[in-house]
Amino acid sequence: MRIPRLYCPELSENSETMPLPEKVHRHAVQVLRLKQGAELHLFDGQGLKYSVVLEEVTKRNSTAKLMNKLKVENESSLSITLLQGVSRGERMDYALQKAVELGVNHIIPVITQRCNVNFSGDRANKKQLHWQGVITSACEQSGRSILPILSNVTQLEEVITNCTVECRLVLDPLADSGLTALAKQKEVALLIGPEGGLAEQEVQQAVDMGFQAVTMGSRILRTETATVAALAVVQAIWGDIG
Repeated sequence: MRIPRLYCPELSENSETMPLPEKVHRHAVQVLRLKQGAELHLFDGQGLKYSVVLEEVTKRNSTAKLMNKLKVENESSLSITLLQGVSRGERMDYALQKAVELGVNHIIPVITQRCNVNFSGDRANKKQLHWQGVITSACEQSGRSILPILSNVTQLEEVITNCTVECRLVLDPLADSGLTALAKQKEVALLIGPEGGLAEQEVQQAVDMGFQAVTMGSRILRTETATVAALAVVQAIWGDIG
């Protein structure tokens, strides 16, 4: 039986027991229905991971005993920053979830010309919290113990101006070359458009700021497909897939 993994930023190696934070307790006891004596893995999102056993369990709170510090070495040697054009609903969730599974280190949601998402009022904060939840869940599921950084929603011009990653790429179906034509990299930033893609002038704007346009082949991919395909390719040629 698979041992549940839960994100617990309060985790510390300075004590033998700890009260589970409310969110972790609710997930472990009320959702997963774990009982006294059950084992689970907690990670703090910064690389610390422990096997723990539930010692005391009540309806409102629970206590865990820290058993073994676990060594986790599943982060890719390739550092990936994803500059993801914001799409609506499940498309964005899917892209973020798969990005975490494929080892992305930093995610920046980008507002572009064809972005159709409403960020008025407190919608931006709600979106940010929702996306953080998607990323956390994907981290729990995939076995990663390093939580990718999620930046605030940012305008395209600001993103391409401030990006300092040495290898900066923008997906463009009209580009002359693909990812496999590039030299091996240790870090890469990928700019991927939303539904409908990036406008021609946006691609040119990125190129003018030092991005290199690359194509994913002869077929037009949906935004969420393009994200998964591009990340899989760069991990296969420069990272830890294959």
